Order: sequence, then C-alpha cells, then structure tokens
Amino acid sequence: MTPIYIGLGVVALIVLALILIYNGLVSKRQAVNEAFSGIDVQLKLRRELIPNLVETVKGYAAHERGTLDAVIAARNAAATASGPTAQGAAESMVTSALGKVFALAEAYPNLKASENFVALQGELAQIEDKLAAARRFYNSSVGEYNTAIQQFPASLIAGSGGFTKRDFFDVGEAARADLNVAPEVKF
Repeated sequence: MTPIYIGLGVVALIVLALILIYNGLVSKRQAVNEAFSGIDVQLKLRRELIPNLVETVKGYAAHERGTLDAVIAARNAAATASGPTAQGAAESMVTSALGKVFALAEAYPNLKASENFVALQGELAQIEDKLAAARRFYNSSVGEYNTAIQQFPASLIAGSGGFTKRDFFDVGEAARADLNVAPEVKF
C-alpha cells in the first residue's frame, strides 16, 4: 500500500509543479500586456497634444506648411500602427517630425516666446519622460516573459500553452542615433 501512496504523492507533486509553472507564465504574459497598455496611454496623450502644437505653430509660421503636414502625417501613421514593432517605427517618425517643429521655434522668436507653445512643449516633454519610463517597464517585462518561456521546464509548457515570444518596443535606429548626439549649446 505504501508504494501506491508514494506514487500518488509523486504524481501530485508533478501536477502541482505544472500548475505553478503555467500560472507563472500567465502572470508574466499579463504583466507584458499591462506594460504595453501603459505605453499605449502615453502615445495617445502625445497624439492628442500634437494637433494643438501644430495649430499654435501655424499661427506664427504659416509658410512652414510642409513641416507641419509631415507632423500630422506621422501622427496619423502612428495612430493606425499596431503591435510593438510597428508602433515603435511609427513613433520614431513622430519624434523626428516633432524635432523639426521644435527647430522651427529657433527661427521664430515670437513662437519661442509664446506661452501656449512653451506650455505645449512642456507637456510634451513630460509625456516623453513618462513614455520613456513606460517603454523601459514594457521591455523589462518582455525580457522576463521571453526568458521564462525559454527556460526548462517552462519551455515544455509554453509551447503547448500558446505562450509565444514577444517583441521589444524598439524606437528605431534613427531615434537611437538622435539620442547619441550631444545637443548643441549656444550662448
């Protein structure tokens, strides 16, 4: 009778281990989904702010239509992008286009002095900071999740449980190059 109890105990431990591994993978997948929603919220806030910024700039630099149209086109492309890879590429275009708008402020002292423009620029800077934090959190969650589904014995459960590798939120080569360039300071 004792060997039967030992066998049942071993089976129960194996089943318990499988349940714990599966639940751990589900938890990590949910963390990735939650982290991505944090990025999505910040991206939506930024996209809502862009039309106000463009309208403000139009009042001071109406003949810079091409730059402003490029910002709106990039914003619209970002709004329709789906998934971390596509959104990362689209948001990189938005960041580049916004950089050109802020460069216009240097050419138009009245725009640079506008309280509305300065307020919008400050709001955008805050959103960019929150977005960078959300990206770091998301990429960290993705790293933990991807590691968990590749480690043994979880990899055995991950394949049959529908746990697939997730992509990191990548801002793209152009944005990374912009981050490595020191800003020019003039006095």
